[in-house]
Amino acid sequence: MLPIHEQFYSFQGEGNHAGRAAYFIRTFGCPVHCPWCDSAGTWHPDYIPEKIERISPADLASAAAATRAEFVVVTGGEPAIHDLRALVDALHVVGLKAHLETSGAFPIKGDFDWVTLSPKRWKLPLSSNLALADEFKIIVDSTDAIAAYTAILAAAESSEAPRKRPVWLHPEWSQRANGPILNAITDWVKQHGAPYRAGWQLHKPYQADLLDPKSAQAAPLGGDIGKGY
Repeated sequence: MLPIHEQFYSFQGEGNHAGRAAYFIRTFGCPVHCPWCDSAGTWHPDYIPEKIERISPADLASAAAATRAEFVVVTGGEPAIHDLRALVDALHVVGLKAHLETSGAFPIKGDFDWVTLSPKRWKLPLSSNLALADEFKIIVDSTDAIAAYTAILAAAESSEAPRKRPVWLHPEWSQRANGPILNAITDWVKQHGAPYRAGWQLHKPYQADLLDPKSAQAAPLGGDIGKGY
């Protein structure tokens, strides 16, 4: 049984699979606690309900299979704090690919078909997870964030057999109209080219996730350091 914050049908709004129909499973719990977290409902005491729903991997897979989703995104919080092997196996049984979105700071348990790794400076990714990632997502919350995170990711590429995996540069959503941050992303992509790509959270202006009534009410965007999110 897995502690589940929400599960809903939408489209993937980020990365290589943006725009594709996807079923989302968001687990409870996260020890990383980013100060701008936009899913604080998965861990912050102001938002966690008294009773957390626990659902079996088979039931989660069945709910996803009842949609036209092309794949399932397992996210959080930080989903890798849970043993996800049974969930991945259940998804594969019903013919669905399993994608993971993780900070990479905890061992990944499960044979995922796609891994999006978004490093966080508050708890750095494991080197073994850097090697597993299919794409990287950097959350740009300051103009110096790109250089700091790309230095971390440099350890992921072997000089003998480099893999040019996409590195998406996303403005932290509360900073999406911040000119210097947007310019920093633009300048970095123009100066460095591949594998860097400018990113955006397409599902948010669409409000696509909210169209599914099973989607949980969003916690307010981060930025209140006093509350830790």
